[in-house]
Amino acid sequence: MVRMTQIPQILATPGRLLLIGAAALSLAGCLGGDMHDLRAYVAEVKARPAPEIEPLPEIKHVEGFIYSARDRRDPFSPDMGMGQEKAEEVSGGTGLRPDPNRRKEELEQFPLDTLRMVGTLDQKTQVWALIKSQDGVIHRVQPGNYLGQNHGQISQIGEEKIDLTEIVSDGRGGYQERQASIGLAGGEK
Repeated sequence: MVRMTQIPQILATPGRLLLIGAAALSLAGCLGGDMHDLRAYVAEVKARPAPEIEPLPEIKHVEGFIYSARDRRDPFSPDMGMGQEKAEEVSGGTGLRPDPNRRKEELEQFPLDTLRMVGTLDQKTQVWALIKSQDGVIHRVQPGNYLGQNHGQISQIGEEKIDLTEIVSDGRGGYQERQASIGLAGGEK
């Protein structure tokens, strides 16, 4: 704690006294000095002729269009060109669906396009495919296993590719099967 009687002693040290003096001189230079050159520059800028401003572009008139459905399909209806009964049947939810109670397999956490087939293994009548995931781990799969994020189930394993059937949303509240495959990766490390 500094006492009032110690302030003159602190200010009396040569380094601090020099620092305080320099600060006072630099502040004095900012006050009221000669600003003739600044005033001359401002006057010169104000005396320049103002640049011409470009006129606003003309607004083009666009003719409106009135959509009249009459005998056409409503573009905002979800039936996608099907009859009303067919649209209700598809989106009714009684058709194909992924099994929500099925335990997910490890390769279902990866998008299908990030998985690479790197080979096959044959043992008597059993065929396995070797899949390399994006984290660099090689997994052994067989027909019936699931992979990819769209409930893809392996249907067949060949020397050059793996065929699988995915269950994807059809955009109308239902699901549909989609065929996909993973080809043998060539020359990748």
